[in-house]
Amino acid sequence: MEYVILGAGAAGITAARTIRKADSQGKITMISTDTQVHSRCMLHKFLSHERSAEGISFVDPDFFEKNNIEWKAGVTVTKLDTAAKRVVTDKGEEISYDRLLIATGAESFIPPVGNLREAKNVFGLRHLRDAQAIDALAEKAEHIAIIGSGLVGLDAAYGLMETGKKVSIIEMADQILPIQLDKTGAFEYQKRFEKAGATFYLGRKAADTIMNEAGEITCLVLDNGTEITCDLVIVAAGVRSAVAGMDGEGIIIDRGMQVNEYLETGAEDVYAAGDVTGLSGIWPNAQKQGETAALNMCGSKVAYTDRYAMKNTINFFGLVSMCVGIIVPQEGDTVLVREGASSYKRVILRDGKVAGVLLQGDISHGGIWQYLIKNEIPVDKIEKDIFALNFSDFYGIKENGEYVWNTAKL
Repeated sequence: MEYVILGAGAAGITAARTIRKADSQGKITMISTDTQVHSRCMLHKFLSHERSAEGISFVDPDFFEKNNIEWKAGVTVTKLDTAAKRVVTDKGEEISYDRLLIATGAESFIPPVGNLREAKNVFGLRHLRDAQAIDALAEKAEHIAIIGSGLVGLDAAYGLMETGKKVSIIEMADQILPIQLDKTGAFEYQKRFEKAGATFYLGRKAADTIMNEAGEITCLVLDNGTEITCDLVIVAAGVRSAVAGMDGEGIIIDRGMQVNEYLETGAEDVYAAGDVTGLSGIWPNAQKQGETAALNMCGSKVAYTDRYAMKNTINFFGLVSMCVGIIVPQEGDTVLVREGASSYKRVILRDGKVAGVLLQGDISHGGIWQYLIKNEIPVDKIEKDIFALNFSDFYGIKENGEYVWNTAKL
């Protein structure tokens, strides 16, 4: 059996490892534009010079050799021929497959504003090659502008500030981290970033640019006319599934590559996992998808049911937060808040169930909230302070010490 995996991220690497465990003899070929395996969650540590390129890898140095995997690094697939079961690379090579996994991830989205898309000093932050290009320019950069204040944007800001750089951050929303936190939680981070030297432009967006003859952006013009001088721009305004060249027969792309419950695409023997599917943007889910797809590629029939995806853990300046589920309540939801001297907790209840939770300062016992949200367990009949819930409220213990689900407590 010949397996081909496109992409060497969380989904692709997990799939390769899983296939090798299930099929010790099959041929596995991995193809990736990236030349080094790396965790995109750690790119800010590369920017801060806390870790090297090798230091943000999440596989052993001999991973490919040990698992008898052929890795074509620095190679991009430009065409997918699902009828002939082969892929064509930018090197002109044609590679056949019996089973194909598309795990190409996602790419930074550069909005069509002014000259952002063609300027030489504008980068997203999605890959190690992005971080390396940013690091090279940042060495001499005096004014760094970051568009977007989500996790990627603040990761970039934090990493660069660790090296002594000053940054300006533009955000369309009226708060930072608008997808991850509410205003109360977000403001705690904003204060810390500003104290460290960051400048925020909230409720504003880039409307135009000024570019010099060298093809570099020298100024961002905001929608209210404010001009921000810059010699390096990082765009962290969202991502798009990396589906260029993946439009083979049977493949359906609609804000991501469409798959069924077994992570099969519409093309025979072609699977997809990770960010390219648009199912999830978090690391554990990408790994789970890679594992599920790999098992099915090896002949199993395993459904991917864990489509619950919204979970983020944040840690800047020693302040840790965890948010699970929804952040913005809807009409009819109940919002419960508890604030302490060093902690902030907020729970959103919908139809008697926990729909979202935000923990800041103290994220201990976070597992119970993930469990309640993921399994949609009713809590409205529990006569107890909701902030004091623990697993014992849902499980009993048999005489032999075995835990058992206790429906009588619900």
